[in-house]
Amino acid sequence: MNRVLLIATLLVGTACTAQTNPASPNAQQPGAAAETPTMPQPPGATDAVPNNAPKATVANVPATTGRANLADSKPPFAITTLGTFDSPFAMAFLPDGRLLVTEKGGTLKLRETDGGIVGVAGVPAVETGGQGGLLDVAVAPDVADSGVVYLSYAESGAGGPALALAKGRLVSKPVTCVRAPCYPVVSLEGVQVIWRSGSNGPGGQFGSVIAFAPDGKSLFLTSGERQRFTPAQDPGQALGKIVHLTLDGKAAADNPAYARGGVEAMTWSSGHRNPYGLVFTRDGRLWEEEMGPKGGDELNLIEPAKNYGWPIVSNGDNYSGQPIPDQPSRPDLAEPVLWWNPVISPGGMIEYTGAMFPEYKGSLLIGALSAKALIRVALDGAKATAVDQWAMGARIRDVAQAPDGAIWVLEDGGRGSNGALLRLAKP
Repeated sequence: MNRVLLIATLLVGTACTAQTNPASPNAQQPGAAAETPTMPQPPGATDAVPNNAPKATVANVPATTGRANLADSKPPFAITTLGTFDSPFAMAFLPDGRLLVTEKGGTLKLRETDGGIVGVAGVPAVETGGQGGLLDVAVAPDVADSGVVYLSYAESGAGGPALALAKGRLVSKPVTCVRAPCYPVVSLEGVQVIWRSGSNGPGGQFGSVIAFAPDGKSLFLTSGERQRFTPAQDPGQALGKIVHLTLDGKAAADNPAYARGGVEAMTWSSGHRNPYGLVFTRDGRLWEEEMGPKGGDELNLIEPAKNYGWPIVSNGDNYSGQPIPDQPSRPDLAEPVLWWNPVISPGGMIEYTGAMFPEYKGSLLIGALSAKALIRVALDGAKATAVDQWAMGARIRDVAQAPDGAIWVLEDGGRGSNGALLRLAKP
């Protein structure tokens, strides 16, 4: 079966139904695997979230380079609203130009190429509230053949929620068209939880961003430290880490500590706080950005086995005002390539590679929540320079590149509010 025909069979369907599709977002599909992975539940995981990082054990050495804060500038785009969503978190394009969008409350939506929006059934039940809920969505590198889609989300468990990663096959089923505009009924089938962070308990900051390796044979997942500080430095906990997994959720064999087994076998890097952006650029480098505390948002060049310092060092301080030593205070820990203080609260991130804006090719585009901006960072190998901060007037949660090279962004609307999908194009 050729690629186009298979996309039509798995993803599009040939018949239609009414535009409103009241899919139950949390209905588990029949036949989903009963056996799911478990992860360590260390002592203290259910304790109350602490107010501050552990007290400093080294003298502060101030950071003097790498600060990336810019003044706002006017966006050089024609901006069009393409749809509205309820607290959207992430989006991913399918090969045929349709768009999957997660809503934190637990609903996965599919935007058709003509603008119609339908719900996708079969999404796992999620733990909502705070920073939890349905989080990232990513389509498998071979989605045109397999139809496989990955979801990360906060999952309920004994002691509290934890980050989970699941995958399922996106299927469209033909029905009789009653009234135009009409769309197929779409669902996730064969949904399996393939990875769990463990350390169930209180706290937000799940991280949760998925990125596939350049060869498409493995994936990377960011796991936040859940506002608990010290797990980011605990090799036995998956919190505060970037993990490298097979497409079925197992430890990838080329991980630095694969031979040690357990969480260490899965760990690619450690010392992360709340990573919301992760992308491989065309030169094979892996870039990550994460939210700092009161100051200290970071853009990092991720390398295997490196420790990025949280909560031992940060170019920000605790929310209480208690200081944390700056990154140069511990030269054995990796420093960010760029950092922001005051914070921008970075959301999603892409490398722009399209034709509509040739002047931006090879740049990182970063959504900013508290800064209400879209930020462009120019790359030159391992070097990065913040060059534009476009004032969007709204919290930008995620960024995607459309097939025609336009830039699409999700406005999350703030806590508990509606959000919007915006298209940024040449004026």
